[in-house]
Amino acid sequence: MIWAVIGLGKQMYDVKNWREAHRLAVYIGRCFLHSEDMTELYAWFQADATRREILANNPFPMEQVTRAFFYAGSTFAERRQIVQYHLAYEQNMMLPEWFLRLHTDHNLTIWEVPEANPSWCAKLHMAPGQRKEGMLSVNMIWEDVTLYQVIFWLNENQLGESSLWIGALQGSNVANAQEIIKEATKRAFRYRTKNLAIYLTQAVARELNVKHIYAVSNVGYYAQNHVRADRKLKTNLGAFWEEIGGRLTADPRFYELPLTEKRKTMEEVPTRKRAVYRKRFAFQDDVDAQVAANMGKIMRQ
Repeated sequence: MIWAVIGLGKQMYDVKNWREAHRLAVYIGRCFLHSEDMTELYAWFQADATRREILANNPFPMEQVTRAFFYAGSTFAERRQIVQYHLAYEQNMMLPEWFLRLHTDHNLTIWEVPEANPSWCAKLHMAPGQRKEGMLSVNMIWEDVTLYQVIFWLNENQLGESSLWIGALQGSNVANAQEIIKEATKRAFRYRTKNLAIYLTQAVARELNVKHIYAVSNVGYYAQNHVRADRKLKTNLGAFWEEIGGRLTADPRFYELPLTEKRKTMEEVPTRKRAVYRKRFAFQDDVDAQVAANMGKIMRQ
């Protein structure tokens, strides 16, 4: 069976590219190093028709367990736990056709601004390029530009409670990103698009019925490419998590975030801003309603 596991590498890597050929060689070496675990994981996929079809079309979960993905310092056993727990949880919660589609390069629109020009929406999706930080993602898309992507996985916490874990919050690097974000913020009644991306993720988490949301800290981000050569931060993840109500956990690699964003009461809002806040809250309520309705279409009753 180990040869079947190794054979998946030929689907993942283009050996005509020397970097890809090197990755294949490393993958093969790690498969032999963890041969028992890799064959057990492969057998787990093969034991179910839907999981078997997912692996045939998307072999990358087998790669994910062999590489230092998800968060800094993750172990092989922890990565295998993430892959199996995430997929088993989704399979238990979702209709079979959608469980399959979300892991074979399809997507689900969970929110959109009707008849907007340019178009603005959010999709639940998993692209191969996102596999370093998670198993699924919320992508906010403006026309053809991905403004933000929140990449996450599902797993238990130390108490055995189902949780959503954010492995990355990434913004767009297109030349006119700041102009797009400024326009999107206006449409959202001065609600920051970065906050909206997390708001959408919180709404998805509630529909998945998880008990907690965690997010990687500055030291927990697996790649550490948010740190400049002089060790200064290009992006301070911790500062943003704290701004939206997060608190550092006992494991310094993670913050716990609230499942629901705390809103100001109208008494807390200056009189001159109340009209804008009412529109913003209505906008957020529509986000919640759309996510609930669209997630409801793919969930088991």
